[in-house]
Amino acid sequence: MQSSGHRLHDMEQHRPLLGQEEELAHGASARIVDRVWFIQDGCGMICAVLTWFLVLYADFVVTFVMLLPSKSFWYSLVNGVAFNGLALLALASHLRTMLTDPGAVPKGNATKEYMDSLQLKPGDVIYKCPKCCSIKPERAHHCSICKRCIRKMDHHCPWVNNCVGENNQRFFVLFTMYIALISIYALGLSGMQFFICVKVQWNECSDFSPPVAVLLMIFLCLEGLLFLTFTAVMFGTQIHSICNDETEIERLKNEKPTWERRTRWEGMRAVFGGQPSLRWINPFAGLRLRRLFTPHSRWGPELAV
Repeated sequence: MQSSGHRLHDMEQHRPLLGQEEELAHGASARIVDRVWFIQDGCGMICAVLTWFLVLYADFVVTFVMLLPSKSFWYSLVNGVAFNGLALLALASHLRTMLTDPGAVPKGNATKEYMDSLQLKPGDVIYKCPKCCSIKPERAHHCSICKRCIRKMDHHCPWVNNCVGENNQRFFVLFTMYIALISIYALGLSGMQFFICVKVQWNECSDFSPPVAVLLMIFLCLEGLLFLTFTAVMFGTQIHSICNDETEIERLKNEKPTWERRTRWEGMRAVFGGQPSLRWINPFAGLRLRRLFTPHSRWGPELAV
């Protein structure tokens, strides 16, 4: 498609766009960031359900196998509140990551009317994604699973059934952080429980039979080690990417930056919002339920993408 005054290229690799077009696309993305977003991908939905099952399994073992049978009321209360609080924050971060529009570029907006509205100057070049027929902003990449171009797409994570992009990277970082924390916590409580049960009779330290209690705790330790390794690596990778102002896709493709890179603290403030505060680690911050089910704009994402 070519109109008088500008050229349109069908390319998957992005290049810097005009500031006006980028501002319009970012404005559209900001208006829909609080609305429900859900990817109907079979593998992703199975992984998301499995994630919840494993977290709830860990919570069950910690609460009913270790803490409630304990003879120390304060030991059970303090650790129960702390572990369940971290588990709640982890699951909330998972939901926010999964149900937040990661920064989808309006689908099918590469129309003559829309490009004319950008008031491009003669000779300006813009780029269209041939897969979703959208005008690609700078640093946007097409996701074959979401079937959309995602602004600052880092990667598609099946465990959250969504892309990690401009609008939900903060929640993904919090998800990996809280899962790592509850994994460490569960491993520590398991070690303490084994130590206590060795000193006394196994029948006295758990309401479950000794073989069942041991089996449940062994599975919990294996799960904790696996989750801790995975989420700790992902957390470190995400923080490194944020500080370097470079997505994982850009790093793997060795793309030369055509944008002005932020400093480390500018990158952290851009992702987590404002100056350092408790808001940075709060997955509920900015949640506006009244806007979740408002009518979508013309170019907004569907509930099922």
